[in-house]
Amino acid sequence: MDHDGLIAQRQIGLDLAHAILGSVREAAAREGIAAAMAVCDGSGNMIAFARMDGAPLGATELAVNKAHTAALWEMKTGEFQRSTQPDGVDWGLNTSAGGRIVVYAGGVPVHVDGALVGAVGVSGGTGEQDEACVEEALRKHGLGG
Repeated sequence: MDHDGLIAQRQIGLDLAHAILGSVREAAAREGIAAAMAVCDGSGNMIAFARMDGAPLGATELAVNKAHTAALWEMKTGEFQRSTQPDGVDWGLNTSAGGRIVVYAGGVPVHVDGALVGAVGVSGGTGEQDEACVEEALRKHGLGG
């Protein structure tokens, strides 16, 4: 049977997701951060999650939603910070998608050969620290710039 119109999609697999989480954990530990971290597929659905000992409970939801946001918009979550301020072009964006949109740093989309394959979100430090941990982990696995 011919399946014209179907497309093949690549996504982060479970083994790679766990490896990314391990690398994020190492980066966070070096920075003295107890973080929560999540890896999702290109549709924003979680593949794997971890919360380090001592990480704030609230970091859990933030990490998951940072990954979700980065996948949905195919951009780093920190790029929304200015545009979502009052009178910004994206004001109110954080109230969309059931309130799951996070508009500060720590969520990073993952592209391979120009195609979205997933996203990673981290919460526990400052947004900049969270994003740096993600970027370091992705570079370690050949997925970052």
